[in-house]
Amino acid sequence: MSEMKCVIRYELLLVSVFFLSACSGENKNQREADPLSAIESAVLEDKDGFYYVNVADYDAKDTSLPIGVFDSGTGGLTVLDALVQYDQNNNEQHASGSDGKIDFLNEEFVYLADQANMPYGNYHKEKKSDLLKEHVLKDVQFLLGNRYYTNSTDKTYKEDKRRVKALVIACNTATAYGQEKIDEFIAKSKLDIPVIGVINAGSRGTLAGFGKDEDGAIGVFATVGTVASKGYENTILKMKKELGYTGDLQIYNQGGHGVAEAVDGERDFVDRKLTAPRKDYRGPSLSNADYKIEKTLMDVYNFDFDKSKMLCDTKNTDDCQNLQINSADNYVRYHLVSLMEKIRQNPSAKPLKALVLGCTHYPYLVKEIKSVFADLYNYKKDGKYVYRPFMDKDINIINPAEYVAKELYEALKSRESFNKGGQINNSEFYISVPNLDNKKVEVDENQRFTYAYKYGRQVGEIQEYVKVVPFSRNNISSDVTDRLNQSIPATFSLIKSFNAANKKVSQLPATERIQ
Repeated sequence: MSEMKCVIRYELLLVSVFFLSACSGENKNQREADPLSAIESAVLEDKDGFYYVNVADYDAKDTSLPIGVFDSGTGGLTVLDALVQYDQNNNEQHASGSDGKIDFLNEEFVYLADQANMPYGNYHKEKKSDLLKEHVLKDVQFLLGNRYYTNSTDKTYKEDKRRVKALVIACNTATAYGQEKIDEFIAKSKLDIPVIGVINAGSRGTLAGFGKDEDGAIGVFATVGTVASKGYENTILKMKKELGYTGDLQIYNQGGHGVAEAVDGERDFVDRKLTAPRKDYRGPSLSNADYKIEKTLMDVYNFDFDKSKMLCDTKNTDDCQNLQINSADNYVRYHLVSLMEKIRQNPSAKPLKALVLGCTHYPYLVKEIKSVFADLYNYKKDGKYVYRPFMDKDINIINPAEYVAKELYEALKSRESFNKGGQINNSEFYISVPNLDNKKVEVDENQRFTYAYKYGRQVGEIQEYVKVVPFSRNNISSDVTDRLNQSIPATFSLIKSFNAANKKVSQLPATERIQ
């Protein structure tokens, strides 16, 4: 009997060893099939590196932690502003219905503008989508980590930035190319943090404006990169099927080449100091094969030539041989005319009923967008309306940010993660600037990355291209602050509060703070 027990135990041991080996082999195969990328390894494994985040001591369930929001620039502040002003629920019972108090009143936010690496929309065109994904994971690392620099000249970083309990990707291009990578990274890190992206939210909001059997056209006005990803088009069509919409919904994409850059004052696309065309311009022109200004459509564009908003090589604008757009409103005119031309030339076109603002910079231009649509609706040639048959009089302008707020609220509610003692005025604002201490960095006379350097870098070369510093007048121009003050005053007041009282910027002279 004793010998039989020994045999049984031995056989059980062999079986255990077999299963342990098999499981070990499975885990090994899983790691080999899905290895860490260079930036993931730097964040999760390189304890001596700049990007390391100790996820073992990260308490993502701490409800007092802030919410992280990031974008390629200041455009994402329109998403944050939607969060700041969101009031669709009762703050005490968390039941549906406005109570006159903003729903995120006790939440605190950490906002990151990756201004140094923007525009994200051009990485696809330059065949650097993998580099873009790496930038996006660095954005996430910053929000999960605690390091920042007080200003661009500091040699050492501070380590008192707060970590976050949720992530909002306030950038359409970053969502289109990076959300899947972010989700994978969060799973690898074993951090239980919700990630909210703008494309799913915006697609739901777009369909909500249509009847279940209604026909119509949807315009997706986004960065070139977002359009190339087909993020909105694929998501809208997928949700259309899932939600039971049976109407003929046509989707027309318009890549807003240069629009976001014009909003943020990128010199490759606008330079308000100029009065004549220049050689290093990258926007639409008479000779740009991809983004050609059509002379036959000049009266339709109806460009504003006042105050050098358009740059022409002759005094008589009718004789321009070199014509360059030099203002955000004229970029909008060019692209909306281009969009309506696509629809008009389709023999089976349905009328345009909704326009999705697929870039967070575009809500700053809603007034200009509505003005152009009104002009096109009333435009006549030879006594006939040219575009009216192809567009509704009142086109629904979809700002996905409004739907992001709803999804974030529901995520916090389901997790019981609301901050009960926080104050929204404690929110923090950071921006990336070129790291001039990195000798490999190449900048122009305005201390911005050169175009060749920005898109010439290689994925996997983990180094500090940028320093992330608090918002200040050193890195946010007066044109941008004026726009923020006028367009999103509630969020701009939070930026001013951060600059006025926060210890992270208290070392800056008063003249450098945003007031």
